[in-house]
Amino acid sequence: MAYLSKYETKKGNRWQFRLFNGIDQQTGKKKYIIRGGFATKKEANHASIKYASLADQNKLDIKKDKHRFKDVYLDWYEIYKNTVRESTWNRTDGMFQNHILPSFGNKWIDTITTRDVQIAVNKWFKSTTANYKRWFNYTSSVIEFAIRQEYMTKNPCKNVILPNRTGQYKESHPNFWSKEQLNKFLACIDQQNDIDIYAMFRVLAYTGCRRGELLALEWKDFSSKNKTLRIDKTLTQGEHGKQIVQQPKTRNSKRTITLDDGTVAYLEKWHREQHKEMLYLGYNTLNPHQLIFCNTKNGYHSLNTPAKRLKKIIKDNDLKPAITIHGFRHSHISALLSAGVPITTVQMRMGHASPDITLGVYSHITKKQSREAVDVFARYLAN
Repeated sequence: MAYLSKYETKKGNRWQFRLFNGIDQQTGKKKYIIRGGFATKKEANHASIKYASLADQNKLDIKKDKHRFKDVYLDWYEIYKNTVRESTWNRTDGMFQNHILPSFGNKWIDTITTRDVQIAVNKWFKSTTANYKRWFNYTSSVIEFAIRQEYMTKNPCKNVILPNRTGQYKESHPNFWSKEQLNKFLACIDQQNDIDIYAMFRVLAYTGCRRGELLALEWKDFSSKNKTLRIDKTLTQGEHGKQIVQQPKTRNSKRTITLDDGTVAYLEKWHREQHKEMLYLGYNTLNPHQLIFCNTKNGYHSLNTPAKRLKKIIKDNDLKPAITIHGFRHSHISALLSAGVPITTVQMRMGHASPDITLGVYSHITKKQSREAVDVFARYLAN
């Protein structure tokens, strides 16, 4: 006789049954057939009777039970969550919910064919530029997990032909500003009335820190005496869109950045102004964990705040070309390398794991630098 029980899910109450299925010959322990997801107790009971009948006739092979892709994904995901940061597993789940599960979620995983995967990949290829490869790799990872669980024997992804964009390159402007463009942008910000905004973009431009690193900064991270800024945490998005603070992107991302005198002066000025403004709002900012850049409730800014501010300044002043917040990091790298700073120094300042990453960002050079390179080359051959 089966044991019926009710449990809660995000979609409401569900029923499951547990049916005794003999003794495991290897372990000597009792074996049970457990099935869930039934909307009513009656459905669960009918299913248990069916399974009991099959078991009595020795027609029930547990290893051959069907498993839907979405259920296997959930088992894989619980293990995956223990291997990456919250922001990463949250972002991965978004990829599955929005792209992968709509294609495979309700399919019995052992019936998925190479053609099924190929059709999905071709569809993804048409809707995005590069992410389709990541979605394909995640799909393959779940199927490999299913193979290890003995739900299936072959991975249909092995024979899929990944599309590749050849001969479709589009001209696009580099996501960075020259020193002239950067100075023009900073000049558009009122340093007296918007000192907080100016200080925010000054730090982005003169340190090359990432958006999340900037928004997680506390005053204890800033040393006016040593003229440094310590990066050891980042603000990011966790489960259900909640903003969380976690370790930086990589081990190399933990670093201490030296500051120029101008940036130190603006941070000191903003520190004084922040204390007065927040005190007026009823907040005491005289503590080491006070955020350098906070909202009116003395909490973290939204991750979108810097981008919103940037877009408004660009639009109001008709600045071209437009860049993203990450473009300030690229601009910083470009300026450092253009000024002749050694690549290894730039690498450490930016928190890159290798100089190849730094040089990869610096893939565009200005027309002026290109002209100088040709002149140097010509003079070398002439002498």
